[in-house]
Amino acid sequence: MKNRKPTAAKKHSSGKQEVSAGGDATTAAGFPIVGIGASAGGLSAFEAFFSGMPADSDPGMAFVLVQHLAPDHTSILCDLIQRYTHMEVFEVEDGMEVKINCVYIIPPGRDMAFMNGALQLFEPDEPKGHRLPIDYFFRSLAQDLHERAIGIVLSGTGSDGSSGVRTIKGEGGMVMAQNAASAEFDGMPRSAMSTGLVDYELPPAEMPARLITYATHAFGKLPGASSAPKSENAIKKLFVLLRAQTGHDFSQYKPSTIHRRIERRMAVHQIDGLDSYLKFLQQTPVEMEALFGDLLIGVTNFFRDPEVFQMLGNQVIPNLFEGRHASVRVWVAGCSTGEEAYSLAILLAEHMEAIRQNFAVQVFATDIDKRAIASARAGVYPASIAADVSPERLARFFTPEPDGRSYRIHKGIRDLVVFSEHSVIKDPPFSKLDLIICRNLMIYLGSDLQRRLIPRFHYALNPGGFLLLGTSEGTGESDDLFAVQDLKMKLYRRKEKPFSAQRLKSGLFQPRLSARDLSLPRSSVKPSFPAKLPLRVMTEQALLQQVVAAAALVQSQGDILYLHGRSGMFLEPSTGEAGVNNILRMAREGLRQALSVSLRKAVEIREPVQSPGLRVKTNGHFTRVNLTVRPVTNAADPESPLYLVILEEAPEPSKSGEGPRSPDADAIIAALRLELRHKDENLQSACEELESSNEELKSSNEEMQSVNEELATVNCELQVKVTDLRQANNDMNNLLGGTGIATVFVDCQMHILRFTPAVTQIINLIPSDAGRPVAHIASNFVSYQTLVPDVQSVLDTLASKVTEVETAGGAWFKMHIQPYRTIENVIEGAVITFADITQIVQSRDALHKANELLRLAVVVRDAHDSITVQDLDGRTIAWNPGAVRMYGWSEAEALAMNVRDRIPRELREGALDKLAQLSRSQILEPYHTQRLCKDGAVLEVSITSTALLDETGEMYAIATTERETRQDNLQ
Repeated sequence: MKNRKPTAAKKHSSGKQEVSAGGDATTAAGFPIVGIGASAGGLSAFEAFFSGMPADSDPGMAFVLVQHLAPDHTSILCDLIQRYTHMEVFEVEDGMEVKINCVYIIPPGRDMAFMNGALQLFEPDEPKGHRLPIDYFFRSLAQDLHERAIGIVLSGTGSDGSSGVRTIKGEGGMVMAQNAASAEFDGMPRSAMSTGLVDYELPPAEMPARLITYATHAFGKLPGASSAPKSENAIKKLFVLLRAQTGHDFSQYKPSTIHRRIERRMAVHQIDGLDSYLKFLQQTPVEMEALFGDLLIGVTNFFRDPEVFQMLGNQVIPNLFEGRHASVRVWVAGCSTGEEAYSLAILLAEHMEAIRQNFAVQVFATDIDKRAIASARAGVYPASIAADVSPERLARFFTPEPDGRSYRIHKGIRDLVVFSEHSVIKDPPFSKLDLIICRNLMIYLGSDLQRRLIPRFHYALNPGGFLLLGTSEGTGESDDLFAVQDLKMKLYRRKEKPFSAQRLKSGLFQPRLSARDLSLPRSSVKPSFPAKLPLRVMTEQALLQQVVAAAALVQSQGDILYLHGRSGMFLEPSTGEAGVNNILRMAREGLRQALSVSLRKAVEIREPVQSPGLRVKTNGHFTRVNLTVRPVTNAADPESPLYLVILEEAPEPSKSGEGPRSPDADAIIAALRLELRHKDENLQSACEELESSNEELKSSNEEMQSVNEELATVNCELQVKVTDLRQANNDMNNLLGGTGIATVFVDCQMHILRFTPAVTQIINLIPSDAGRPVAHIASNFVSYQTLVPDVQSVLDTLASKVTEVETAGGAWFKMHIQPYRTIENVIEGAVITFADITQIVQSRDALHKANELLRLAVVVRDAHDSITVQDLDGRTIAWNPGAVRMYGWSEAEALAMNVRDRIPRELREGALDKLAQLSRSQILEPYHTQRLCKDGAVLEVSITSTALLDETGEMYAIATTERETRQDNLQ
């Protein structure tokens, strides 16, 4: 069936054609679009996929096929796919609108993107072999369609598609991959599956049924309608299960994000109701981990938003190093799989190289996803990162893996970054930082969590430190904490504001308070305040239950958050630097001690505390005051309540019935009052010193908490490295021991670093020889004394050397000397290996001897002369065809004879004399004699006799070459 071409086309003003491809008029926004990527082996996978499509119904979606094709290749994919589907199939033209129930195929030599319902074609920028058209299309599809984007990765080599898979999942879409068993080439499917984000791993023929079922559950309702009822009670239960399983609370994340991810998981498992999904979660712990992973999916890649990293490299990073002599500390919060952290580390390394100075640089990279952290620590990324990393940086900071499918981050960059599982919400922040990067994390959090994070970042930064947020994020109501440096790039700088600093020190890990977070406890009326009421309005409404003249809302240590009414007669400002006003320091004489005791008691028992009839000195006289301290519940953090201090002027007690006092009594009272005042002053001084000490201890404790968190992070990283190193050492020891190859490692000064046990049989080494020069070690080699010069030559020329050496015991080894190269391609010595080749040498010698004997046998066989071999007793053990022709006896007859049988009787004694002469010489000069024939004839012959010697040099046989002389004379 021929490919169906577009049915209509109209011209834009620009001259570019906008092609209408027929099909349903439904816009792309109303149905899902499936991007299918394949490379080698893709044709059969496409065939299997479309063969599995239902023949009697429409799928309700569109399909866009992206295959690696040579620019000069004529694609037959359109004709091929049309055979297996009733849907219309088109080769894409620039600007072609995507219609439902149609198939679109990328043309050769083009990159393709999806935007606003149409497919756009581009000339590729990358050279052949570096293009990643599947990633390119997947990214554009996800950014345009979000949860309606579906990606499928089929057979192919390399890693194209894996980066696009992350983008699709990050936007809430769904991903399938061909299972390795059914793929002709499993490189691309395996790379996609290694991300941990693939929802279905299936053979292509089984994909359509699962795809249609998923789309029915996920998009079967009207556009904009939810696919699952949002039962608040069920959602809360789900949050409880998640917190119990993972330790993380998602209840304050943005509901829209949470609901979309939950609905997507329900569609994957074809579950209709939220209550049913809740039961499924309880029965399937694996699904709990999958949901947790979906909630944490972050879209990230190297140097994402290049203009942001250009700004960092040009403006921020030089500022971090300016005028410094110590360290530079950076925190990347929500680092996901580490691309952003490594990108920043590369910028830091490049700047240090540019200024030719070294600093102690620490990049703390944190996330709550342990799988992402494990991936980041490994530092291995698919080859598709070449699309985001320049060729220069790729060559300098990455090392290709042997499989050719991935790159490993350079060790120098890896060592700059410390990865840790850490929650910015519940764990203490790091401290003394110069830069914090938290991009595209806060957009997923509710407003309450966002308000809590900004003060934490302020505390964690050094004065003048930088904060970089995502393009859709900001500092919100915390303008007093950060100044805008670049509004477009969302770069902020820490403000030094005394009130803010002191406020954070008094409650570092508490959220910034708003009026809606507060309510009075144990009241018959539960007031409800608007979300944005200031503290003043909240306090005044709370005081409606009390008739008071003055009141203050304070924290547990007495720091004043808000004052109400005329409080001047009870409180006065304290001397010293202006900062947070503390009510205990501001309390007038007569009120301070009772207020301190009452506040402390209220904090301990969480009950209202009253102190009536206090005599407070005001303007030179004393006033009776009733004091009440009442806890106020903080709705945002019930464990950290606030306290309402109520000060009411009380009537003086009646003086009726009192009699006159004597002067002595007045003097005693005056003396007691003076003594009491002195004690009050001493007590006040002690209290102030205690408060100052407590403040210092509290500040130190907060610092220690941050330092402990940092140490725990570093320790966790080191533990991972130690575990990896131990495993690598175990693997190396087992590998070397299993192969039996003797190995010696030496440094550049030719001192022995370490060696395997097998080498002790070749070189006289003991464990204590580590560190000794190679020249001091005695070897067992025979006729090989140039080990030290050979090793030095390898170190000088970096050219490997191979030679064969023999030990005194007769064993042979192939010695291979080669440079010892680190991962950074630095030469740090040499490696000497010895492979046992004794059997090979013996076999080689035996083969050589056999070849010589073979050549001799050919000569003997083809010789015209008679050649015979006899042992020392005269028995014939070899008889060639020339002897048969000369003497007449066959080989079988001759081998049964003794040489004496062929010698005339009168010559036998002389023959024995010749034998004696041969014992003293290996070869006798030719001599003339006579030999008998089978027919009795006597032949005149010339004989050359040769002694055959064994390995010890002893003669064991005699070979003779006999030529008839009579025939020669005739000639």
